[in-house]
Parts: sequence; C-alpha cells; structure tokens
Amino acid sequence: MKSTTYKAIMAIAFLLAFSFTIDAQINVKKLGSQIKRSAEQQVEQKVKEKAARETREALDRGEKKLDQGISNATSGEASSGNKAVSQEEIPKGSKTIYVSSNNGSNRNDGSQSSPLKDLQKAIDEAPEGALICLAEGNYLGYLDQGWVKVNKYVSIVGGYSNDFSQRDPIKFRTTMQPGPAQIMTSGNQGVMDIRVVGKRNGVVLVDGIIFDRGQINAYLAPIYDNPVAAAPEGCETGRILVVGESVASVPTMKPEGMKSAFQLISGEMEGNLTVRNCVFLNGYHFAIQMACKGGHFDIYNNVFVANRMAACEVRGGLAQPNTSSIAFHNNTVLFTWCRTKLMEDMGYGFRYMTGIDADVYNNIIGCSNYGGLDRAYVDADKSKEAKRVTSAWNNLFFGNRNGDMVLPSGGGGWTFVLAKNFEDVNQLHKYENNREMNEAEVNAISKKIDVPYLKGFIGITGSQTSSFNPNSSVNQFRSALGMNMQGTETIRVSMYGNRYPYEKTFELFGAVDGYGAQMIK
Repeated sequence: MKSTTYKAIMAIAFLLAFSFTIDAQINVKKLGSQIKRSAEQQVEQKVKEKAARETREALDRGEKKLDQGISNATSGEASSGNKAVSQEEIPKGSKTIYVSSNNGSNRNDGSQSSPLKDLQKAIDEAPEGALICLAEGNYLGYLDQGWVKVNKYVSIVGGYSNDFSQRDPIKFRTTMQPGPAQIMTSGNQGVMDIRVVGKRNGVVLVDGIIFDRGQINAYLAPIYDNPVAAAPEGCETGRILVVGESVASVPTMKPEGMKSAFQLISGEMEGNLTVRNCVFLNGYHFAIQMACKGGHFDIYNNVFVANRMAACEVRGGLAQPNTSSIAFHNNTVLFTWCRTKLMEDMGYGFRYMTGIDADVYNNIIGCSNYGGLDRAYVDADKSKEAKRVTSAWNNLFFGNRNGDMVLPSGGGGWTFVLAKNFEDVNQLHKYENNREMNEAEVNAISKKIDVPYLKGFIGITGSQTSSFNPNSSVNQFRSALGMNMQGTETIRVSMYGNRYPYEKTFELFGAVDGYGAQMIK
C-alpha cells in the first residue's frame, strides 16, 4: 500500500521514538535507517515540498533521540503515572435502585438488601431521575439478549461490590460484554442504546461500566506463520472479519463470532449526557456513535481501545447551530481501526461532526489506524459552518499513522496535520499546547500497553496482488455475451482490528500523569 508523506512522518517518528521501549532485542538503529530509506522512496511527487521537508526534519530529530531513548528503555526510568482522580459525587436520585447480576432477582424490590438482577428491569421500573447502582457482574439486558435500552433520564453507576458497601470500578468490574450466546438476540443497536428526548435539562449518567464486544466479534484464528490470519506473534486473535467477508484458508476463532455493524453505545438524546470512568473495548462499529438533539454531552476519563471506525462520533440532531455541544476530554484512545483492511478511510480517535460544537482537550490519542482527529466534515450551509465552534487543545498524540488531524483538501483528498501545526488550522477556536509525547511519556505508556499488540501495530505491512487472464474460459464466455471480463485482487495486511486483551486495558488508567484517563480512587 502506498503511503503519503504524512504517513511517513507519523509512522517513522513513532517508530524511532517508541519501538525501543517494548523489546530490548530490537535493533532500533538498523530499523530506523531502513524505515528512513523506505519512506523516502515512497514520497509521491504530488506532495508539497513543505511536507517533504518536514518528513526529513522529523527523521533527523528521531535519530538524535535514539541513544537517549534506548538508555531510558533499558534502565526502566519512567514515571509511573499513578496519580488518581477523586470519584465525582454520585447523584442522589429521585429513587435508588440496586441491581446485582450475581445475587439479585427480578422478583425483588430493588433495595440494597434485595436487589434486582437485570439492568433493563431496573430501567423499566425506575422513575425519571432515578439512580441505578450496579454491582460487579455482567449485564446483558432482558433475558440476556445482549443489549440494554435507556429510554428515560436516569443515572446508571457501576463498580460496586456485591453488597454495595464499596465502589471501585476497576476492582469490582461491571461489564456489558455479550458473547456468542447473544449472536441471534443482540438486536440492531448498540450494547447500550440511549434514546431520550423531551427535556433540555434532563440528565443521563453512565459511570463505571466496561463495554466489550471482544467475545462476540468474528476473528480469524491466531496462526502466526500464516499471513492470511494477520496475527502478529503473541496476539490473542487474527484480524477481525467484516460484514460480507469470509476466509476459507484460515479458521475463525471458536466459538465463531458475528459480523455486524453495532456500536458499544448508540442512540440520540436531548439534554445532558455524561459518560465517565468507562472502558470501550473491541468495538466492531464505533465505540460511541450518537446524535445530540440539543444539550450537552460530557465524555471524560474513559479508556477506548481497539475500536473500529472511530472511538467517538456525535453529530448534531437539530437544524439550529450552537444548540448542541460535546466536551471530549481526559480520555485515553488507542488503536482505532479503519473501515476495512484496505485502510483507506475511517480509523479516527474523535470525529468533529456537523451541527454540534466540540471541545477536545487533555486526551491521549495514539496509534490511530488513519488519523487522530477528523475535522473533514463541513456543513453544506456556509452560514452554519461559520458558526461552528470546534477546539483541540492540550492533547498528547503518538503513532497516528497519517497525522494527528485530518482535514479536507481542495483536491478532493485529505490534508494530514501534525499536532505542532494545529495553530494553522483555522477551524480550531482553541488550539494551544497540542504536541507529540516526549520520551518520558512514551516510556510510561509503553509499559502499560500490550507488547505484542503494540509491536504488531508498529510493524503493519500490506501487499496487493492482481490476477487477470483474458483467455480464461469464464472471461471468454463473458466477452461473448458482451460483458466485462473479470480478474481477482488479493490484499493482505499483517494486522487489522485484532482483539485487544481484556486484562491489559485497565493498566491504561493513569498511564501518563495529567493526560488521558486517570486512576479512579
């Protein structure tokens, strides 16, 4: 696959500054020089001279950092980044309903000593403004169908111990983690589907829940010596399978999962939505994809890992400008994958959508398969576009394969922007203090990321072969009928959308002090 110069900038700078932290046996200097030669060969003539110059400068800076980086990695000198953040006050609620999938019963009254069993049952019985407390366990909705509908203004708070005497979302894990048993019952919506309108000041809170589709997605088996499997050595699975795709030469993971375009959180809402202290893992089709129909969404202190399409996409649902807004901050977003293994579109950490103002800050956004932030959507109504307020400030970036921000270009393609150039992006109201991670931050977060997964992402390669035989019997027959002749095309990649290990995800809370998701105390 071809790459643009901006791909070279991000992939090379990331490799040179990062790869030494994960395997002391890697010959980093040799790898760096090889990558440099490869990147220079792939620079397309149509790319502007400025971009080519920036690529060479990034290479030079990366090479100067190698010796110090190797020393830091081998000596283990890195900040632990364990600074915790206090839990925000849990709302009192018009009524408190307790739910325990392990100890409850749907014939109980929902009190602390007699909890319900099913989250959907609790939502259905809750009055507006209620607080629903979830004990540790897996919640799959009505009759374990694999999804939950939130259709009223309620607060849903997970992370409690079985007796509700303690709350620690990392220790007492409240999950929404459908598996193969939910393949035929998971519906046509997200694992949590939020659809509430009618109150501009209404509140929905989702706090301390782990959303994970890693057990229901379809993956190829991890056959490390078979390039079709696209399984870097040490990864749990081969690549993910998308809708309409089948591979005969490599078995799938058993029990076999499903190929379906369902989100982790979907829906549309009017009012104030807060999503915090959650994990969004292995999402097949977006982690969060919603519409805001007036009001404000606040999404913070979450970890997003190995989601396909985008970690967060919230569009405006009203015709009037400046009536909907979103703040996306203090989140850690890693390994967001493109739409297909062709890696031609999607694969963003956050998407700025039309009809909504967006403020993005204090995040860690890294290893995006396409770009860190997507600001390519433009409102067709120029007057509305002029009133949009979008910002990105104080964010840390690393390893985003095309760039830290993607903009539309006048030629019908994309413009890829590095964090250091955000001040030149006119679409950003606030733009200050965005940067690539420094060596200490790289060392800190690399110790928290699953090593085989990271190495696989760094070393992604691809190949494309075509075969066309005009004299084949099929093509001769098609030609006789006046039909176009056909050929075959084979595309292989070394990694795409592989499942990220569940247990490693929780180490990402507090990986870098002051940026991204912090520990919850």
